[in-house]
Amino acid sequence: MTEQFFIGTYTKKDSKGVYKVTLDPQKEEITKVELAIPSQKPAYLQVGSDKRVYAVKQIDDQGGVASYSLKDDNAKMLSKVLAAGAPPAYVGLDEKRHLLYSANYHTAKVDIFKINDDGTLTQTDSVLHQGATGPQPEQDSPHVHFADLTPDQRLVVCDLGMDLVVVYDVSADGKLTAVSRYKSEDGFGSRHIAFHPNGKYAYLLGELSSKLEVLKYNAADGIFSHVQTIKTIPDDWTAHNGAAAIRLSKDGKFIYTSNRGENTIAVFEVQPDFTVKHIQSISTEGDFPRDFNLSSDESFLLASNQNSDNLTLYKRDPETGKLTLLQKDVACPEPVCVQRF
Repeated sequence: MTEQFFIGTYTKKDSKGVYKVTLDPQKEEITKVELAIPSQKPAYLQVGSDKRVYAVKQIDDQGGVASYSLKDDNAKMLSKVLAAGAPPAYVGLDEKRHLLYSANYHTAKVDIFKINDDGTLTQTDSVLHQGATGPQPEQDSPHVHFADLTPDQRLVVCDLGMDLVVVYDVSADGKLTAVSRYKSEDGFGSRHIAFHPNGKYAYLLGELSSKLEVLKYNAADGIFSHVQTIKTIPDDWTAHNGAAAIRLSKDGKFIYTSNRGENTIAVFEVQPDFTVKHIQSISTEGDFPRDFNLSSDESFLLASNQNSDNLTLYKRDPETGKLTLLQKDVACPEPVCVQRF
């Protein structure tokens, strides 16, 4: 049986919105790429269990979020919430509380929206990050880059500008209360975080440092503590690189990160003490791999190369965690987000 992915894109060149990609596991190849949701700059998205899609949205000089219904493969926009300024960098979905979270890199805001029964969105709260920032040129101000759930249903927010991770409690009506703050080394550039299936450890990716931090998470008080820091690129790599996306296998044994610059997927094996060991770096056969994702059975990994307008497909060995190239140069315009549909 085939599987579908949705690809969020920028629309600065030829892209027209969100694209649907079909993976044929028997043929071990991508067989189709087609426009699914016409939209301006849907750079990140989430797919709900009801097959609704929640995506970043831009219309002219306004940015925000939008919700869509895809019944019978026909995209219908249900709602949009826009404000003056740039759109968010990330959206997180909370189906238990029927909430949507957006992280806005440019405004340093976390916005929360209630998902109503009809799929429309109503804003419930907004939190602005303020304070000291890091030493890198990209850290001229706070830059909220990620907002999504912890295993115990708190909200965890990564701030690239402040080298910071903030944990919030979330009320049933969509209000945030700060619980804890974790500060990485100066210039780390906290971008995305992923949790081990046991809920006790998390893996924090630093864009500006190209490093991965292993953190212990105490659910009792929502506090992170440092365990390990490891590079995602070789020690002798001197050209520019920005770490981007991070994913964990369901069994918690392997971690995957993307490197924009070296243009690789780096593979790490989780050790018995939950630290990690680098075991592979494999080319993405393109430029600027902003995101990637595993297939539902984790037999395949699909990577998106933003600058070279192509997707790359790998076979994944579940025992070793390593990747083998299957297909490259799959044309897709400005791909920057990969989600299973």
